[in-house]
Amino acid sequence: MEIVGRGFVARNLSGVAHRHPHALVLAAGVSSTSVLSREMFSREADLVLDALDRCRRAGSTLVFFSSASHAMYGTTTTHPAPEDVPTTTDSPYGNHKRRMEALVRDSGVPWLVLRMSHAIGRWQREHQLLPNFVKQIGSGTVKLHEGTYRDLVDVLDVVHAVDALLDLGVRDEVVNVASGTPRPVADLARAMAHRMGATPVYQVVRVPPVRTLVSVDKLCDLVPALGRVREPGYVEDMLDRYIGHYWPTPAPA
Repeated sequence: MEIVGRGFVARNLSGVAHRHPHALVLAAGVSSTSVLSREMFSREADLVLDALDRCRRAGSTLVFFSSASHAMYGTTTTHPAPEDVPTTTDSPYGNHKRRMEALVRDSGVPWLVLRMSHAIGRWQREHQLLPNFVKQIGSGTVKLHEGTYRDLVDVLDVVHAVDALLDLGVRDEVVNVASGTPRPVADLARAMAHRMGATPVYQVVRVPPVRTLVSVDKLCDLVPALGRVREPGYVEDMLDRYIGHYWPTPAPA
């Protein structure tokens, strides 16, 4: 596959790039739900149009990363949101991603849209959840927005999803790639601090609860091995696996 992008997800995908010569994966563009910049949205739209043109000329499938966040689905506290539920929020980021999905869907090019939750793993940038919290914990003070939740998914499971779905020939589908189990951000921060052997001061900012529950039924039906995202301890195993990439392991006492 051709990978457009040089960031966290793109670097992790490089290991399977050789397996799919007729796919282009767009692993670049706007990745933060807090972005409001029209310039950044316009830049991603240009990337999407260019990728579609290249796929059209080469007869390739475009894999586009969208969002399974609150910006896309809003607050879904009781029933997991499937991919075909109407999505309407007032988020500029969510509205932009919906426009990009429509652009891909209506292009006439074979496509696969993956709505990804918050991936964690190696090579994340400092502003992303895991390295950001590790840095705050290491500083001794952590700012917590109590009432917020994050659905974490291992970036290696994102890679597995891309690899397996292309291998199966899945086309013209939207698939949530998530764990389906949002966790309180406060609990995640404390779990990281425990693994780091740290006791930081928590500055709690109370905000209205924001919890987005998405369905991973389609993902697990298409790729049964990814049923592991639903297993108890999935998030804890991820933290054990990756926190050492962002925090030195303490020397034995």
